[in-house]
Amino acid sequence: MSEIIGNLKKDLAFVAYIDRLKNVIRVNALFDGSREENTAEHSWHAATSALILAPYANEDVDIDRVIRMLLIHDLIEIEAGDIFAYADPEVLAQQEQLEIEAAEVVFTQISSPQGENLRALWDEFEARITPDAKFAKAIDRLLPIFSNIYNGGEIWKQRKVSLAQVQENVAIIREGSSRLADLVNELVLMAAQEGLLRT
Repeated sequence: MSEIIGNLKKDLAFVAYIDRLKNVIRVNALFDGSREENTAEHSWHAATSALILAPYANEDVDIDRVIRMLLIHDLIEIEAGDIFAYADPEVLAQQEQLEIEAAEVVFTQISSPQGENLRALWDEFEARITPDAKFAKAIDRLLPIFSNIYNGGEIWKQRKVSLAQVQENVAIIREGSSRLADLVNELVLMAAQEGLLRT
């Protein structure tokens, strides 16, 4: 009984800890362009979007697993923070290492075996090998691109993002959903013609 109570206290402490994700401000803006979004909002939006867009996955996916991945995929930002998707490659590599270290901190704060299971789900998402992970990553990459198209590309313009940079992310979307990638690629090309991206 004392072990159950100990686990409950640890799990409740984790619930309080992950509330900090609401304070992590992302570089990406909301679809209406009114402000930058926080990472908790992004995670909710990604999970809900995956539920809606699941029919467009390249392969059959377990949508419950995809949603779980998207709900937890950025918890590591509590420790590592967010970084702009189009940052310098060296900075991105440093961030990747920070996120691996952050995963050790984050997923050990919840009771066993839940912590191990969430960490395995996070590792699967990052590896992008399974159909579930490929589709989850596709949705994660889709939303910032779509929001920039939708809100006039202010972040893209401010940060001088190029068409080639965005198309690299479209290639990752293609791994999980070629139909979404085809549509997004058309929209991105139109955005470039409208001057939202450097060509």
